[in-house]
Amino acid sequence: MAQTVGRNLAAPLLFLNFIMYIIVIGFASWNLNHFINGQTNYPGVAGNGATFYFLVFAILAGVVGAASKLAGANHIRSWRNDSLAAAAASSIVAWAITALAFGVACKEIAIGGYRGWRLRVLEAFIIILAFTQLLYVLLLHAGMFSSKYGPGYRDPDYVVGGGPGEVKGTRI
Repeated sequence: MAQTVGRNLAAPLLFLNFIMYIIVIGFASWNLNHFINGQTNYPGVAGNGATFYFLVFAILAGVVGAASKLAGANHIRSWRNDSLAAAAASSIVAWAITALAFGVACKEIAIGGYRGWRLRVLEAFIIILAFTQLLYVLLLHAGMFSSKYGPGYRDPDYVVGGGPGEVKGTRI
């Protein structure tokens, strides 16, 4: 049980973030499509001067975040150091882009003006994802420092001294 604490905490958070990133992709692409078509009077679009930039960063954060969850799912499945490195690296890039979208969302909210319900939902999802993705990044990086939260640096599946021509400590 102590060896799977990180896996038991990261797996539900990974699934939740993946679903939220898919929702962000859907809302951001819908809003961006209507914004590009000039349909800002359409119910749910509108916005202000920061809306276009927010939508671009939100869809970018959604796509990169969903892709990083695939690397995270591979890590949860295999639970090894090599998959930990890939999952941690992609998740920190996804968090950085989500944090950028979070900042633009805060700016868009601060500017004010009428924003439709879809745009407000997208802002809320980005704000929530900025914090849940940070928690996920911290969980993955905790696995790098302690075998309680991750695979650790001593994996029993690896052969010690397993160079070429050597099988489980014996020479061929």
